[in-house]
Parts: sequence; C-alpha cells; structure tokens
Amino acid sequence: MSPTSPPSGAPSGEPGRDGRPQPKPVLSVRNLAKAFGSNVVLRDIDLDVRRGNVVALIGPSGSGKTTVLRSLNGLETPDAGTVTFADTATGKDLALNFSAKVAKKDISDLRDRSAMVFQHYNLFPHMTVLQNVIEGPVQVQKRKRAEAVAEAEKLLARVGMAEKRDAYPFELSGGQQQRVGIVRALALKPQLLLFDEPTSALDPELVGDVLGVIQELAEEGWTMVIVTHELAFARQVADEVIFMDGGVVVERGPAAEVLRAPRQERTRQFVRRLLHEF
Repeated sequence: MSPTSPPSGAPSGEPGRDGRPQPKPVLSVRNLAKAFGSNVVLRDIDLDVRRGNVVALIGPSGSGKTTVLRSLNGLETPDAGTVTFADTATGKDLALNFSAKVAKKDISDLRDRSAMVFQHYNLFPHMTVLQNVIEGPVQVQKRKRAEAVAEAEKLLARVGMAEKRDAYPFELSGGQQQRVGIVRALALKPQLLLFDEPTSALDPELVGDVLGVIQELAEEGWTMVIVTHELAFARQVADEVIFMDGGVVVERGPAAEVLRAPRQERTRQFVRRLLHEF
C-alpha cells in the first residue's frame, strides 16, 4: 500500500440501496457497555463500520461518543460487549468479548489495526514533526527508518507540511499540528482511522484546512469513524450518521436522512440547534 492509499478489501454482503454489493464491515460492535463507577456512559451500543465508508458519531457533549471511539482503539476497556475486527488478508477475524477477560495481546492487536487523531493533537513536544511521524512506524512496527522517513516526507508534502519537517510542535499553529497528527496516523498504515473532534480545538479560520484533508481521505476510500460537531461536514462526507445521547444510540442512518429529515425528536432538536434548520 502506498502511504496515500487506504488498505484494500473486496466488497461483500447484501446489495445496498443503489443495487451494488455493500462492503464487508471492517469493524462490528455489539452491546458495548461502559461505566465509570456509578456513571453509566455507554449502554448496548451496536455499530458496523463497512470498508471504505465514513461513519460520523454526533451528539451533545457527554453522550459517550469519545468513549466509543476510545473503545474501538483499545484505549478504554468496555465492561461488556464484543468488538470484532475483520481480517481480509488472512480470513481470521479478531474478536474481543469484553464480558469476559480479554488478553493483553488481543487489546494490542486491536490497537494495531486502527490509528487515532486526537482533539488536542497529542504530539510529542520534544520531537520534531518528522520524528513525531516516524516514531510509531520505527519503534512500534519495527520498520526500517529510511523507509519510514521516505513515506513520512511524502505524507507531509501531501498536506502542505513538507517545509515543517524539522520544526517542533510549539512552532506550529493548531491547524498545522492537527495536520501532523493526521499524517502520524496515516504513517501507521491502519485499516481504520479514528478522529476525535479533530477541529474543536482549532481557531475557526483553520477548521477548513483540516476538514479538507479529511474529505480527501474519504474520497480516496479510507475507512473512518469521526466524532464531530461539524454537522454540515458530516452531511457532506459521511456514509452513515449515528446520533447518541445519554450513552445510547438514539438514531442512525444515511447522513442525508439523519441530518436533513431526522425521525426522532431529540435528533431534530440537536440538528436544529447546530444547523439552524427545520
């Protein structure tokens, strides 16, 4: 796979609304649950992420969206439910049942299949841009440094950051740091990209640059789950939108349906407030 191309996968499954076969889910989640003490943050969450599709998780703050995302990456350990990651290369799926004890190796394998782009960038402050990008491929994936550097330089160039390869995070704007965060995720060659409110920490004039990069990735066929409050962007780029509130899924469906004609009153209230529609 080239550093600018998503992993491939053959489509399979029942025909979609356009009559074409639906891609096989790269990730399936069933009955996911999580509580922090007496605070229940997730209840019976079901989710399918099909290969090459974009799923947007929307909802008010505290609705559980980020906890879902962190559970998909192994950064949070759910209390119950299953997460199954398809493996089209070997045909051997990775299935984690959190209602029982999950082995550390399985958590590590789950984390290896996805890459997270964080809300607040999370770049290593003592490393240059290039060092931040190649850290994972070299130290975790044990790839050759020369190969990792060459791919990092290509990725930095595609997001307009080639000239900043030797800069440190404190020398970059928020938008530039987030573009480096996206490159760092792409450098790992993940099967799934996870975005946690990637523009919420940015000044308004910088949001468009980051959203433009994400839209290009969607057009290239990357499989993504995006937690976002940018509803107009979600309507444009997502295949499916899932609206969460109070730790449960209130409504789900094609982006155009959920964001233009939501069925549930709670969804209508949320969309009306953010998009000033209806």
